[in-house]
Amino acid sequence: MYRISTKKGVKEMCGRFYLHTPLEELKSVFHFDYSHELEPRYNIAPTQSVLAIVQENERRIGHLFDWGLVPSWAKDTSFRHKMINARAETLTEKPSFKSSFRSKRCIILADGFFEWKKEGKTKVPYRIQLKTSQPFAFAGLWEKWEKGEEPLYTCTIVTTEPNELVGKLHHRMAVILKDEHIDAWLDPTITDTDYLQSLLKSYPADEMEYSQVSSLVNSPKNDVKQCIEPI
Repeated sequence: MYRISTKKGVKEMCGRFYLHTPLEELKSVFHFDYSHELEPRYNIAPTQSVLAIVQENERRIGHLFDWGLVPSWAKDTSFRHKMINARAETLTEKPSFKSSFRSKRCIILADGFFEWKKEGKTKVPYRIQLKTSQPFAFAGLWEKWEKGEEPLYTCTIVTTEPNELVGKLHHRMAVILKDEHIDAWLDPTITDTDYLQSLLKSYPADEMEYSQVSSLVNSPKNDVKQCIEPI
């Protein structure tokens, strides 16, 4: 959970995750091309670069996008830290997401994510992952912003209602796509929004687990393996 100050107060969002699976293993699982190196990340935070996969000419291509979507029509990028998530239920309604929902969908790879639970007067961090410890794909949207000196590529993670497990920690969860739905989500020729929204369900709770982790993860400055180790 990442807390963002706005004029209307503090808004809670699903906003930290990690990815440390070696690149070659990720390629074998998700079948994409990517020609750069990939460092293990243990505490990925908003506005940082994330590994996302898009479909281009029927091929899956990996890119580094900045996390926090900036619509192509935006005058500047100052608000992107508020655009790290997009609610699945309103993708066809929000001007910031309507266009990318139809034609600029991506998957964002992760090994797990973090949420915080209030216990007494403190907030305790937890690591959530699949019971298999395998990497998975968040449903994402991306955009290209061209009003700066260079094009800026950004993305957002789609959220939905939580399953029974994540619901113990937070009132929303990121959409983890089932393997059989990834092809359709990435296919830019599919524009049936009712069908696409039907893919955006909470992942089965019985296939996930969580563990308490160190308060090191509270600061995005800490990007070390200890952030994901259960305590």
